[in-house]
Amino acid sequence: MIEDYGYRGGPVEGKDAIPARVLGTWGDYYRVVCDEGEGVARKKASAFHDNPDAVVPTTGDFVSLQWNPNGESRILATLPRFSKFERTDPSSSGRKAQVIAVNFDTLFFLTSMNQNFNVRRMERFLSLGRASGAPVVVLLTKADLVYKRIQKQFLKEALKHAGDAEVHVISSLSGDGLELLKPYVQPRKTLAFIGSSGVGKSTLVNALAGDELMPTLEIRDWDDKGRHTTTERELVLLKNGTMIIDTPGMREIGMFEADAGIADAFPDVEELFRHCRFSDCRHDTEPDCAVKAALASGALAEDRWQAYLRLKAESAREEMLREKSSHRYRK
Repeated sequence: MIEDYGYRGGPVEGKDAIPARVLGTWGDYYRVVCDEGEGVARKKASAFHDNPDAVVPTTGDFVSLQWNPNGESRILATLPRFSKFERTDPSSSGRKAQVIAVNFDTLFFLTSMNQNFNVRRMERFLSLGRASGAPVVVLLTKADLVYKRIQKQFLKEALKHAGDAEVHVISSLSGDGLELLKPYVQPRKTLAFIGSSGVGKSTLVNALAGDELMPTLEIRDWDDKGRHTTTERELVLLKNGTMIIDTPGMREIGMFEADAGIADAFPDVEELFRHCRFSDCRHDTEPDCAVKAALASGALAEDRWQAYLRLKAESAREEMLREKSSHRYRK
């Protein structure tokens, strides 16, 4: 059974321990599934509270579990993750990461084709997503609300900034474009949906499930802003065996340790650095600068270069805040 939930490992360490997956979290309580069935679990205090290096489990995690058929089971450890999407925790002054989703095979960034569409936000999501360890796909939602020519404009703009990420136009209500997701919607595969409130994450879950599994709300007409319908991360199992992690809407995207993702998002830009005359070229007034030459010839678009600089500067600011906060904490 646990293999049906995407488990790829073998036996786990610990007396009477078995592998399980976290389906949802509510405070100190976890809903878990394992070969023995579904149940409620809590962390074993000595395994987590007395171990500063212990990874606190979240929705989607695989854990080592001591099963109790008559009450609360005990989580002994969080097993290694094969993918992880995280951002800077808004409440930590840049010092900590906030894990949004783990152990997914594909990460979907949803943005609706209205005022929610924001190129800068998409660039941040994609940079963090590329560092997650899984492929990233952009979904332009609510195609039923805009004309075809408007859809093409949104698609053109998204493709311009998406790099090698796939971009699809879909409507969860009409079903348009959903056939493009069939390669991803497969048994034992886990998909993670991220994006702002009101972009249609829960509606897409329901469309793929063919049932009303998740509550939905209409966006506010006057400003295209969504209201939060998903307030906790939850792993949903579809009838065909696909699992979906639906996450709460995010207004802020902090660039936590995103340098690797930025490099993956802008391989053409970083390749140019190798061809500059000086290894420490600042791409400003130095002679024989490959970046300046590419900008002058049009091989590198000015807005793409500026996007790269913005993300690197934001990542550097986040790192500086973490270092300052960590220094204060040590003192």
